[in-house]
Amino acid sequence: MGRLDGKVAIVTGGGRGLGKVYSLRMAEEGAKIAVADILDKEAQQTAEEINAKGGSAFSLKVDVTSEEDTRRMADETVQKFGRIDILINNAGLYYGITRKLFTEIPIEEWDRMMAINVKGPWLCARAVFPQMKKQGKGKIINISSESVFAGSKNLSHYIASKAAVIGLTRDLAAELGQYGIRVNVLAPGFTDTAASRTIGSIEKYDVSRIPLRRVQQPEDLVGPIIFFASDESDFITGATLMVDGGRQMY
Repeated sequence: MGRLDGKVAIVTGGGRGLGKVYSLRMAEEGAKIAVADILDKEAQQTAEEINAKGGSAFSLKVDVTSEEDTRRMADETVQKFGRIDILINNAGLYYGITRKLFTEIPIEEWDRMMAINVKGPWLCARAVFPQMKKQGKGKIINISSESVFAGSKNLSHYIASKAAVIGLTRDLAAELGQYGIRVNVLAPGFTDTAASRTIGSIEKYDVSRIPLRRVQQPEDLVGPIIFFASDESDFITGATLMVDGGRQMY
């Protein structure tokens, strides 16, 4: 038996990168997956890959900054699979952003960052809440970043947005616990993904500050995601789990 047998998960930004990794591995653990992404083709490919391996998935084109889209995402997942047990708020603005002094970040870029990285998880949580409340249980997993604690410079909009995710997580955990809904946050370190490679050099990354002495890989995040999504973490809520090889000992 898989650790997520019988559960239904929505993964935003599930079409590529870490979201695709989460979707595939959660499916291997028995979860039915709604792959939600603004990149419709990529979402379809992820769902097709899961189904080809004997899993159960479907794709949705979703803009997480749209209330209408996020409500449709929740409604169609319930229509397809009958319930929503897990929400992975993975969609975020990271790919291709460039480091700039805070005074040089365009206002439009700041607003877009906040819309996707903060408003998005808030809207998605609002969308799944009625069904999770009805069930008397649910897991919401938000994604922050080690950079909130490291204070990496020239990414003020990104780091501010990921700090806000932690605050949102703590509030939702306090509000939703009475309904059996657990809300936690994962804070990954710099991970070897296509998105990270647009931000910095993987090959030149200084691993001397990491006790485990290597660059983080996507697989390093799978176990924590599945743990938070499974019944094994039922008495944990409002927590921030740092997964960075010990670079920030928080």
